[in-house]
Amino acid sequence: MALRIVSFSALRVGPDFWVNNGRTFVTTVFLRRRVPPLGPMPNEEIDVANLESLEKYRSYNRYFRQAEEAKNKPVWWKTYRSHVEKADPEHGAERVDIGLPYRQTCRIKEVRARKQVMKDNKRSVELERASRLRTLRISLDGVEETWRKTTAPFHLKKLADHYGVFRDLFPMAYFLPQVTLHISYSQENRDQVHHGNRLTPTEAASVPQISFAAEEGSLWTLLLTCPDEHLVDSEAEYVHWLVGNIPGGAVQDGEELCHYLPPFPPRGTGFHRYVFVLFKQDARISFQEDIRPSPCSSLVDRTFKTVDFYRKHQDSMTPAGLAFFQSQWDQSVTSTFHHTLNMKEPVFEFIRPPVYHPPQVKFPHGKPLRYLDRYRDGKEHTYGKY
Repeated sequence: MALRIVSFSALRVGPDFWVNNGRTFVTTVFLRRRVPPLGPMPNEEIDVANLESLEKYRSYNRYFRQAEEAKNKPVWWKTYRSHVEKADPEHGAERVDIGLPYRQTCRIKEVRARKQVMKDNKRSVELERASRLRTLRISLDGVEETWRKTTAPFHLKKLADHYGVFRDLFPMAYFLPQVTLHISYSQENRDQVHHGNRLTPTEAASVPQISFAAEEGSLWTLLLTCPDEHLVDSEAEYVHWLVGNIPGGAVQDGEELCHYLPPFPPRGTGFHRYVFVLFKQDARISFQEDIRPSPCSSLVDRTFKTVDFYRKHQDSMTPAGLAFFQSQWDQSVTSTFHHTLNMKEPVFEFIRPPVYHPPQVKFPHGKPLRYLDRYRDGKEHTYGKY
């Protein structure tokens, strides 16, 4: 009887297996049934088979404009964006332009002038001969000057956004740096400040030479601050230099509100940003509340916030120029902490603990041949030398 039961069970395995697989297949097909979309899919109107019929953008500005319109267009599939906007009300908020108004030249006039220059170059016999003999030289100073007058403010704005300068100094605001700052820490113009280049604290130890184009009778304010250096408050800054009421671009004739302090990025904190901001004044400003004692060796007195300083004088000044560099610790920072700031130098490096070795055994069974090397004192051995 037991043998018959076993045989019957073996015969039932095959039909049950196929029935279960069939049920699984039907369930899978039902779950994989395509759910219709809630609305039109993106780029559904484009004929993929005939891409040549699509209208060309022909310019980056036109493409960028249409991309911004498509991004801001309300559509049904942007669920994550709506979730983020509900979680963070400031997400996607437009920033305010607090800089000088930008006077954009006529595009048609630029194209005509460019075509005229190209025609003149093609008619020039000297340029043709130099190009044929491969002796043609292009003036880099002329190229830089053209760049300064055309697209430089927009490129510098992108650089400042990339390094987070506007985010940390002017939250929810920005400006186009239309005034070019020429900053050099040496007589030979070797250690210049551009837009994110690296300088050591030793190279930036003395007061830099600054020049910029300014109208006769204009007044300016120059600020040097570091948003990464504060030792207590991560939202605050340390002001390194502040000069107000600068007449006509002569920085040495301005009113020094806080004397120059060299960069002092603490050891182990990486690169710090040191930002020069140039403000254009509408009239002479009284900076009695912003004057620091001279010499100012207290970090408490140098605690500063650029946005608060600008809000206090925003009716009389406008940001116009920007330049910044990066710097990290070197030996001169120790001297700045000890002799200038009269304090102990903070160090933020990780000190690794010594390597742990278990107690040495007298008979190391199953250990490698170099087992005893980890217990040596590391000194040079003298045995075996005659």
